[in-house]
Amino acid sequence: MQNSTTIEQFNAHVMGTYGRYPVVLENGAGRTASDEDGKTYLDFGSGIGTNSLGYCNENWAEAVCAQVRKIQHTSNYYYTKVQADFAEKLCETAGYAKAFFGNSGAEANECAIKLARKYSFDKYGKGRHVIITLNNSFHGRTLCTLSATGQESFHNYFFPFVEGFVNAEPNDIPALLGLLDDTVCAVMFECVQGEGGVVQLDEAFVKAIADECAKRDILTICDEVQTGCGRTGTFLASEQYGIKPNITTLAKGLAGGLPIGACLADETCADVLSAGTHGSTFGGNPISCAGGLAVLNTVTADGFLAEVNAKAAYFRRKLGEIPEVAGVDGLGLMLGIRLKTKKAGEICKACAENGLLILTAKEKLRFLPPLNIAYDEIDAGMEILSALLTQ
Repeated sequence: MQNSTTIEQFNAHVMGTYGRYPVVLENGAGRTASDEDGKTYLDFGSGIGTNSLGYCNENWAEAVCAQVRKIQHTSNYYYTKVQADFAEKLCETAGYAKAFFGNSGAEANECAIKLARKYSFDKYGKGRHVIITLNNSFHGRTLCTLSATGQESFHNYFFPFVEGFVNAEPNDIPALLGLLDDTVCAVMFECVQGEGGVVQLDEAFVKAIADECAKRDILTICDEVQTGCGRTGTFLASEQYGIKPNITTLAKGLAGGLPIGACLADETCADVLSAGTHGSTFGGNPISCAGGLAVLNTVTADGFLAEVNAKAAYFRRKLGEIPEVAGVDGLGLMLGIRLKTKKAGEICKACAENGLLILTAKEKLRFLPPLNIAYDEIDAGMEILSALLTQ
């Protein structure tokens, strides 16, 4: 079988930093992919939320291919029209003043951290550099974003970590207030903690972050790497909490499967990073920007997000009908299910063997299907999942 040959070749030459399933994906169309041996898979994970419009969406592919034939890269010493168009559309859609483009969520979060610290340094000088993050958070795998991540399981091997991060307990307002002293420059949080197990923050807690930080000139950073770009049923998850963070970070689904990260800043801090204080060789790459603009045009079209919410409600209802499911967490099409007796990892593997690609998040099964998934595809996936959970 070709799959096994490719896996052997792959493992001989690629570092083993991932626990991979024995699947070699070769082609994709819509919400379905096929492997080298011709087996098909319905995808409820979309590359961990990255293929936001599924595989090779026609409008997206046309935009990307047109850009490939036009110009594939320039250094950021020059301007490109496609980056200007994308930045304008993104800032208008999200409601921010300016954007910085990188290649990933970790890069977007690194930019946010630097931005917050320089904002505070410029106004208050040294010593006001601490960033509060939350226990159970995840912000990336660079040394700095690992330091920001509030999970001890990630804090090993790579000592020493970057200083200046302290963790607060999610949804504990008094504990948060106790940490807001004159050393703090920012509070960084996810509205729904994705890698932490699809755990949604309380509205009162998120509003307390926004209100208390505003009183103290402490910046708020919302990590929407996984929750943004329509994933939760609004373009940004923070919209559902009635807040406007000073800084929002995006990645994953933003360019429909191409590498990109974005750090969005409001008027308070949009001009803090001046020439030479930050950069990214591939940031704002024309091909990624073309893909991102196609995604934005689709997601912001009339009725698209209403459909996401309708499908999310349907998805949640179908999951709730499975007796093994103890509960459903999350927002929009970012869902995690608690199981009564079965192990999430074992079910995830069995789903792949039966033609359904899903994810895990700690002890939960996690679902991040393409935003344009069809109802009959939801039904087909639920049949596979339900059969495995009722065995």
